[in-house]
Amino acid sequence: MPCGVPLSLAFMPAKSTPLFTNAAGQLTADPARFLRAYWTAQPRTLADTQALFTNMALLLRQHGWSRILVNQVAMKPFSPAEQQWITQEWMPQAVREAGYRTGAVVVSTDTYTRLATAYITTNVGGLPLRYRSFDTEAEAVAWLLQQPA
Repeated sequence: MPCGVPLSLAFMPAKSTPLFTNAAGQLTADPARFLRAYWTAQPRTLADTQALFTNMALLLRQHGWSRILVNQVAMKPFSPAEQQWITQEWMPQAVREAGYRTGAVVVSTDTYTRLATAYITTNVGGLPLRYRSFDTEAEAVAWLLQQPA
């Protein structure tokens, strides 16, 4: 962290660049070399979720990054179809082809959303993935910045 920068400002998404947006959420590039994913509260389809995740993997590969900050504070729970697609198809492919290794998840206060996310983060099936959940974005960023880029 740069000397003289207040701690509260060090975790702000300084000039994050929007890269993809749809009904499911928005993806931005963080200057600290990780991807930010912000889920919306809007209704979404499986296709919306697949498009957001597919773009996560594409952007990780394009930038040569391995880390994602996932903010689910506003998100509705994943459907069983979304859970299955993410764990069975997207995660293995993202690890193998895009170099995905680390996810910091800012969790929703909604119990169902937390449970749906926990299903995904605990079913990594031996993949070299590390997830950790947080209540605040500042905590998530602090941890993510300590992980290998």
